[in-house]
Amino acid sequence: MAGEQPYTKPMSSPGRILALDVGDRRIGLAITDALGLTAQPLFTVHRTTLRADLKSVARFLRQHSVSTVVVGNPLHMDGSPSPQAAKALAFAAALREAHPTLSHHLLDERLTTRDAHALLDSAGYVPRETGRSARLDRKDIIDQVAATLLLEAFLTTLRAPLLPDPDG
Repeated sequence: MAGEQPYTKPMSSPGRILALDVGDRRIGLAITDALGLTAQPLFTVHRTTLRADLKSVARFLRQHSVSTVVVGNPLHMDGSPSPQAAKALAFAAALREAHPTLSHHLLDERLTTRDAHALLDSAGYVPRETGRSARLDRKDIIDQVAATLLLEAFLTTLRAPLLPDPDG
């Protein structure tokens, strides 16, 4: 028919962003929506070995078409590296080596766990009773919320200001 536009394949999205809150026992994961606008908690990986942990994360990278990975860098309040920072950096390096085609970022994660606890408390979060300890259930949620806060902070750094800075 005259005037009809030919079918064109929709542009593919650039890929989702996955944030990791890496701890000694758990890794909290958060991911963006398909458009990369919002962050939501995804899952908590219970750590075993580095190899198994990387394999678990790789599964999420594939399942969700992730193009960018953000790993939290736990610094002290003065900005110096904490003992946990060395562990997070080692994990980030192993992840980068295993997935060199992805974009990798480290982001200061100071206070994300504290803020995650405050958010759950202010929301009146009460863990549902399961066969597991309610405390463990909360720890899993805390890691996911901390990863979500980390991802929201990263997304904020990507967004351009809506209006020019009048003082700039």
